[in-house]
Amino acid sequence: MLTGMDRVNREELAAFLRSRRALVRPADVGLEAGKRRRTPGLRREEVAQLAGMSVDYYARLEQGRGPRPSRQMLGAIARALRLSDDERSHLHYLTGEPPGPPSGPPRDLRPSVLHLLDRLPDNPVIVLDAKFDVLAWNALAAALLTDFSTLPADERNIVWRFFTDPRAESFLDAEDTWHFARAAVADLRAVAARYPADPGVKRLIGRLLAGSAEFAELWAGHDVTVRRSVRKRLNHPVVGWLELDCDALHVPESDQWVVFYTAAPGSPSYEALRLLKVVGIQDLGVSS
Repeated sequence: MLTGMDRVNREELAAFLRSRRALVRPADVGLEAGKRRRTPGLRREEVAQLAGMSVDYYARLEQGRGPRPSRQMLGAIARALRLSDDERSHLHYLTGEPPGPPSGPPRDLRPSVLHLLDRLPDNPVIVLDAKFDVLAWNALAAALLTDFSTLPADERNIVWRFFTDPRAESFLDAEDTWHFARAAVADLRAVAARYPADPGVKRLIGRLLAGSAEFAELWAGHDVTVRRSVRKRLNHPVVGWLELDCDALHVPESDQWVVFYTAAPGSPSYEALRLLKVVGIQDLGVSS
């Protein structure tokens, strides 16, 4: 009978790790390339550092003589090498450890998504994980919604702020408030089913149930939907009412959403966004 150790395809695992390491540029993971780098991709010690393991442990895996990695180690290696979902599953199968369902919404951001934020300075853009945590934003999004950098990490959540911040109702008109409340709860219900074991999802829902009677009432309805692109009317304390298209683009491999706020060129809302870009986040006190 084969044991777990016997099921590890060591030769293929070693070759796969080496090939994936060669594809990750230092800049992709926030490292300096340096002048003495002789081969493309990351060094073994860099992967080990990113994965939180010893260099010797990782080196032995690439040499086809290491121990069978645990699920925790496989997850750390997959994150360090920026593996896609298909590559992550392949890594698990090579070690005789079939992949299970994702434990929680991924929070790692692809460099290309961050570059996108930098290239769109004239439009507010935010990046959300599946449970509406704000992972990244550009300067104009901070001016329009709120300066997320000033908030504690557990309050950088769009749904939490909507249901618990008294200023939220004044930020949307009545119809948008009604629609967003129902759509957000229904979307979060679907997220809870996708990530049933994630403590972050459970904690957020528990806090909302305890902190908002409106959320609790909507949650009891068991509605399920997925967020869609909509048109919103936002009341900004400095530039007033804006009519904006809110387009949510899904990044399927990370189950994240890139949300763009745009206005028709030449419209009053377009001019208001241009003014807001100049004003910035100084003394705005804006709620999301």
